[in-house]
Amino acid sequence: VQLQASGGGLVQPGGSLRLSCAASGFTFHYYATGWFRQAPGKEREGVSCISSSDAITYADSVKGRFTISRDNARNTVYLQMNSLKPEDTAVYYCATEREGWRSPCGERRPSDFGSWGQGTQLTVSS
Repeated sequence: VQLQASGGGLVQPGGSLRLSCAASGFTFHYYATGWFRQAPGKEREGVSCISSSDAITYADSVKGRFTISRDNARNTVYLQMNSLKPEDTAVYYCATEREGWRSPCGERRPSDFGSWGQGTQLTVSS
C-alpha cells in the first residue's frame, strides 16, 4: 500500500487549492481514506474522510469549505479546499485503512489509519 500526496503550495486567504492522494498497490474499494493536517506545535487532526461506501465526514472547522472526493478510475482521493484561511496552514497527509465492521471515518483518529502518504505543505498567507 502506497499513497502519494501532492498539490500543496502557497495560497492567499480566500483562495482555493486541490490536494491529491494517489494510491498504488491497492484499490480504494474496501478502504476508508482520510485527510489529516498538522500545524507546528499542534497535534495531527482529521480533516475529512471518505469511506469505502462513500460516506463522508468533515471536521467542523472545514465544513462548507472543503470537499473530499474519490475517483476510482484514477485510484485517487482529492481534497478541494475553498475559502482558505491562515489557520488552515499545515502539512496535509492522506491516510488509508481497510474497513472492518466500523469505519474509521466516524472519529477520524490518526491512530485508526495504518498507511500514510508523505505530507504536502499548505501555507495560507498574504
